[in-house]
Amino acid sequence: MNSEGYLYTSEHFTPECKFKESVFENYYVTYSSMIYRQQQSGRGWYLGLNKEGEIMKGNHVKKNKPAAHFLPKPLKVAMYKEPSLHDLTEFSRSGSGTPTKSRSVSGVLNGGKSMSHNEST
Repeated sequence: MNSEGYLYTSEHFTPECKFKESVFENYYVTYSSMIYRQQQSGRGWYLGLNKEGEIMKGNHVKKNKPAAHFLPKPLKVAMYKEPSLHDLTEFSRSGSGTPTKSRSVSGVLNGGKSMSHNEST
């Protein structure tokens, strides 16, 4: 954003390329210029789009108006379920019909290492 409030693209990173990201309680995000503000009030200049999708001047956008509210695209996150003790005991009891080595709960929790009775107490 330049000193007149217009958004532009640049090949090189400059201080005018820095924006502060703020997240509201309703998960909307606003972006304000790090270096430009209103001279008299000190209010920040925000990125905004009008109803036609055109970029608005930063000094005409207010943070509480819908023009400045953006919704971030959620990232795909792989969620893994941590096994509970119940799951681990079921794992050691399950019989699939094929001979398998039965591991105790303490062995599974200890990374598969077996512990002697003296070490476990």
